Amino acid sequence: MKSDLLILADESARRDLEELAETPDLTVEIVHGASAMLERLRAGQWTATLLSLGLAEQGLVERVATLDAAGALLLSTPSSSLTVAILAERIGAIAVLPEPIEPAQIVRHLSALGSEGKQVPLPEGAGAGELVGESAPMTEVFSLIAKAAPSDSTVLITGESGTGKELVARALHTYSGRAAGPFIPVNCAAIPEHLLESELFGHEKGAFTGAVARRTGRFERADGGTIFLDEIGDMSVVLQAKVLRVLEDRAVERVGGESLRPVDVRVIAATNQELPIAIDDGRFREDLFYRLAVMEIHLPPLRARGGDVRTLALHFARHFAAAHGRPITAITEGALARLEEQRWAGNVRELRNVMDRAVLLTGGDVIRSSALRLGDATPRASALSEPSAPSGYPPSAALAHVEADHIRRVLDHSGGQIGRAADVLGIHRNTLARKIREYGLDGTDAEGRS
Repeated sequence: MKSDLLILADESARRDLEELAETPDLTVEIVHGASAMLERLRAGQWTATLLSLGLAEQGLVERVATLDAAGALLLSTPSSSLTVAILAERIGAIAVLPEPIEPAQIVRHLSALGSEGKQVPLPEGAGAGELVGESAPMTEVFSLIAKAAPSDSTVLITGESGTGKELVARALHTYSGRAAGPFIPVNCAAIPEHLLESELFGHEKGAFTGAVARRTGRFERADGGTIFLDEIGDMSVVLQAKVLRVLEDRAVERVGGESLRPVDVRVIAATNQELPIAIDDGRFREDLFYRLAVMEIHLPPLRARGGDVRTLALHFARHFAAAHGRPITAITEGALARLEEQRWAGNVRELRNVMDRAVLLTGGDVIRSSALRLGDATPRASALSEPSAPSGYPPSAALAHVEADHIRRVLDHSGGQIGRAADVLGIHRNTLARKIREYGLDGTDAEGRS
């Protein structure tokens, strides 16, 4: 790809940059003063412009940065500093090069510009808190939401961690007849077991040590609206029985209380676990499962959603550009291609985080491949893409032994990081921490690693 480079540099730099003229498909012009540079920018379009901060005053740098004819902007400086970094960030320079300039560095940045392909403009539209997708699996999800939302039926949302189960629950509430009422989310895996009963049902004063006042539970607070029981597969069988009673009686009994309190609430639950397996293992009540799964909506993993990676990347880039006050207008095809190559073990949540960082790291108005930090995604992607090998487990092996051994292997592969291992395993990090304690895998700090 042919490139045109305009450089503002002094006479001494000319000697260092002479070999650039020998680079195939690269036209280089060096000017020594501000007026000459502005004249050349008025005369035509350049692929990139390089300004030496030793020659250019800040006013000139800022003016050149506003000119479309300048193309991508590079800066060079004899001494790096925080002031230079802030200036580069503010004007959208794609790089700050140390002086004396190494021609190879310039060529590398120009090559990167050429390999990025065309720029794809960011869309207008939905906020980051809305469901986005154009693939066939998501079209089916949207259809199920539209059918289920108007009713008061319970809904069970299933899918891996990070697929957006709470967004589905909020959409069901928003498009229901209860939209004016409260939406109360409860992460059943994040609240300690001994506190979850009180959180859900409330308690009376003196019901237990520390109950110094009456507390209204989440079910009562959701009266007239929707309660969302996230990660319900992590709830104990004892509490499952109490939730089942609420569904049957439409009333709650506070801890330490002696009477039932009627509640008018729609229940939506979600889990990343295979509840039929949990039922077979005695970890989940079959009767509760059938009461919850009047309508079941399964969210597919991001790797099964076709072109939705591209759609979501553009969507999140637009959202975070606005949130962070960045003038970003497009993403290159090269950057989108890199995103589409990932396996996204952390699903939409992981992609959202990658795009948040990319917006913060982008200089200028276009997100390029260099702004993508995919190092966290790569180990998980490679782990998931490894060809399957014989398990090595005899048919007589107990399930607990197999599970413990697999968790140990995933923890080893992820460097002992609980968050990363939980994403690979498709379970909540609190569930993984509990299993680590249960199986005595004490070689990992189950609470302190992320």
